[in-house]
Amino acid sequence: MNKQHKDIIIRDARDEDMLTIREIYAFQVLHGVSSWEEEPPSLEEIILRRDAVTHAGYPYRVAVCGDEVLGYSYASAYRPRPGYRYTVENSIYVADAVQRMGLGKRLLEDLIVTCTEMNFRQMIAVVGDSENIMSIDFHKKMGFQQVGIIKSIGYKFDRWMDSVLLQLQLGDGDKTLPDD
Repeated sequence: MNKQHKDIIIRDARDEDMLTIREIYAFQVLHGVSSWEEEPPSLEEIILRRDAVTHAGYPYRVAVCGDEVLGYSYASAYRPRPGYRYTVENSIYVADAVQRMGLGKRLLEDLIVTCTEMNFRQMIAVVGDSENIMSIDFHKKMGFQQVGIIKSIGYKFDRWMDSVLLQLQLGDGDKTLPDD
């Protein structure tokens, strides 16, 4: 599949995008370590999750070429306590057929700009497994710094997996107090 960057737009996710989003996510659940779920959620569950993200005031975006969804990203609360309200966690998924074409970069750049404009100050990437070098290196190239590894916290594909934490300051980060 050869997609030209100029033909790809990033916009808010719509209801008609959700079936393809579910398919992209299901592939990662079954074959990847980006998600530690073991069974792909239903379309209804994926819609409920998207709605929870957007109703909480966070962005949920898609990369599309024409009517075809190629990938998606969203930011969500890093933790539910009020003290974390200026910190978001990112999630990015790209269809397997269009991996390594720069879509993840475009989705993350869009998410960083959007979250900065929304006055969030920190973005956290929680990468599934320390062997997921592609995702770790991707986040580092995007300006994230690795800030920790939680060893053997997850179990999938008959092995223990680590969780790698990376962090990016947004806007003023911790240099100024937030505007409430």
